[in-house]
Parts: sequence; C-alpha cells; structure tokens
Amino acid sequence: MHLPEIICLNDFGGHYASYIEAVYEIFTNDFILDKPSFRGTRLGLKKHPIVDGKEYTFYHFTHSGEIEDDRIPDLERCERIGWIKPMINNSDSKDLLVWRKPHGSKHRILIYHPSERFLVVLDDRGDYILPWTAYCVKYNNRHRKLIAESEKYSI
Repeated sequence: MHLPEIICLNDFGGHYASYIEAVYEIFTNDFILDKPSFRGTRLGLKKHPIVDGKEYTFYHFTHSGEIEDDRIPDLERCERIGWIKPMINNSDSKDLLVWRKPHGSKHRILIYHPSERFLVVLDDRGDYILPWTAYCVKYNNRHRKLIAESEKYSI
C-alpha cells in the first residue's frame, strides 16, 4: 500500500506555526472536505472541545500524553497525518491488519500497518464511526501485542 510522504518540520525551516497550519490543511482536506469511509461507512468527526481553534480529532491525531488536558505536540504524529485517511479508505489492503476490539461497552476498530508500525484507532458508535487517534508504535512489546490482538479479533 502506498502512503504519502511524511511532512517534516524542517521543510518549514523549523517554523512550528507554519508547519502546524500545513498539517492542519492536510487534516481539513482529508477529514472535513472529503471524509474517508471505513468499508462503506463514512466517518464522522469529534469537533468539540475545540483546542487552539482546531477540532478535537485533530488534537488527538497530533498530540500525545496520558492526561487529556496535558497532551503535547507529537512531531511523529504530525509527520504522518497524511497516512490516516489512506489507511482507513484502503483497510482491505494486504499490508494492513484490521480488527474490532471491545472497549468498555463499545468497540474500537484498529488498523495497523505493521511494517510502518503505525496504528489508526476508530471508535465504532454503531450507526457511525469516529476517527479517534493515530500514532507510531515505538516499542517491540506493543508491536507484538497488536499483532496478537489482530489475530484474536480479526474482522
């Protein structure tokens, strides 16, 4: 599966404000102007709460941290913002592992590109799906756990 080139802060001379606007433009094109679909179901978007004038989904795609109000910008997530939509739209690709996993009373749909070690998480709300987060998988034990989960919950 072909993924777009990553978008780097260095391409913007290290100017973070210009960079984040370029990242946001990709997000806007991919999730607001022309929404992806997961196996025939179009995705919604979690807009609120607005963070720094941008939709909450954008915040989750581009920031990391366990404490919701203390998340920090994550350049690896920003660099790969353009990967999320193609992975969702092409979830049947042989390069991807896809599974549906219980999460509380709901389910999460996970789309994993094991060779790139990049995970996209969707929240299945029954009659619609929300893109939730996406991130690089840095640790080998997490990588192995995701592969095992994909085998257990494969759809």
